[in-house]
Amino acid sequence: MSLLEIARSSSDADEWRLISGALADMRDGFTVFAPHRQTRKVAVFGSARTASDQPAYGMAEQLAAEAVGRGFEVMTGAGGGVMEAANRGAGCENSIGLNVELPFEQHANRYVRGCDGRLLHFRYFFTRKLFFLRESDALVVLPGGFGTFDELFESLTLIQTGRTPPIPLVMLAPADDPFWPDWLEHMQQGLASRGLISMDDTALLKQARSAAEAVDHICHFYRVFHTAQFAEGENMLELLLHTPVPAEQLSQLNRDFDALVDEGNITPGESCDANGILRPCLRFHLDKRRIGLLYQLIDRLNDLELPESRVIEQPGQRLCGSALEP
Repeated sequence: MSLLEIARSSSDADEWRLISGALADMRDGFTVFAPHRQTRKVAVFGSARTASDQPAYGMAEQLAAEAVGRGFEVMTGAGGGVMEAANRGAGCENSIGLNVELPFEQHANRYVRGCDGRLLHFRYFFTRKLFFLRESDALVVLPGGFGTFDELFESLTLIQTGRTPPIPLVMLAPADDPFWPDWLEHMQQGLASRGLISMDDTALLKQARSAAEAVDHICHFYRVFHTAQFAEGENMLELLLHTPVPAEQLSQLNRDFDALVDEGNITPGESCDANGILRPCLRFHLDKRRIGLLYQLIDRLNDLELPESRVIEQPGQRLCGSALEP
């Protein structure tokens, strides 16, 4: 209907060129990602200028290998530097590259260029960003420049405003590199102290000093938490879980996270996920101004001492937990 309305009101060639290019990007994106829907993906951002002999390059390569070892696939912007390292570490069979056409010549890196059906060439940055956020189940950001911070702040904005479901966002740098600690200090002192962001918003970010620590953060995020979705209107949030929360622990959560709930309480229930699998869940009317506090609730859920089960041990799979286990 929208395309028909545009067709009736516009004959501008530039407008139709934009529409055609955006739709072609979306068509290609849906085609590439369709076979990979059931595997969680880690998007890796970082500088294209990072040389292969720099610590961040080796760290990105190790991160990708660790993530694949835990059942994830790895997505990058398909360029050089950190992106090349991540595709190298993941291997062709576990990499997806989201390249973008630029005014100057850019080639996809050699580790994803020959991966059949796993490399996308986007015409526009905005469609590329759409698929990065739509398909990512975790974000890991290594030191970088304008492009890296563009991806980081775009992700933070969509997460903080509730426009994308909660996913882990990890900032990774070598132990002796102050890049992220300095930046976080500025965020806290320069922005939070002025009231420009909420102090809760710092909970959206995790820091890691090794590839293994970064992957541990991601896996822990999906230990009990599965995903989030809205039901019965935009304010009723459902946190879909791998295992139910005992009643006594739920009472404590209600006391500790009262500020997160607009009205009523956090209540237990069951709901179907996107694959039609019935899962235990927690429901409540979300105060959308407190997304940082929502992340603190997810952290608390994942820290609960619960009986281990197969579903908790498969963080990279979206379909795990089709049946609850004792």
